[in-house]
Amino acid sequence: MSLLSLLTPKQIVNRIWEVDPAALAGAGVRGLVLDLDNTLTEWNRPQFVAGVQDWLAAARQAGLGLCIASNAAGESRVQALADRVGAHCIVRAGKPRRGAYLRAAERMGTSPQSTAVIGDQIFTDILGGNRAGMTTILVRPFNRRDFPATKVMRVLEWFVLRWLARRARAGDFSPKDTPPGG
Repeated sequence: MSLLSLLTPKQIVNRIWEVDPAALAGAGVRGLVLDLDNTLTEWNRPQFVAGVQDWLAAARQAGLGLCIASNAAGESRVQALADRVGAHCIVRAGKPRRGAYLRAAERMGTSPQSTAVIGDQIFTDILGGNRAGMTTILVRPFNRRDFPATKVMRVLEWFVLRWLARRARAGDFSPKDTPPGG
């Protein structure tokens, strides 16, 4: 598998609530590994962005297990947010290493093939999820506020996103038309 294919998400959306939990479940997804900062919350914030808790409730209603996997060191913040929505959590996950993704699937009782990853970073969430054999969905970050090292990686992500856009224009890749599980 080439590096660029490992950096390519199965689907790209603007916000997490554009992902249909029922469609994921219908496609065989049974669990979601969710990034926290700039996917469910603004960076380093103690509350979900408006609308996210409703989406997480819809995911649970669709029968999907939830596990928040964060590289953040603030265990109490991550655990409190996970508890609020009945999710498992993994703190200091070490993304993009596969271990965190595989532990998340184990905690949810899913296999890599029946697990999707949703996150805002190509070099952590998408790379790690693809390496673990999971379906990957890239969301646009809620804002530009980020961990300082992440800001550097965003520059590299820009080049990958340009490459993906060129592929889409050429007909080689169309993330908006790709079914979430297929």
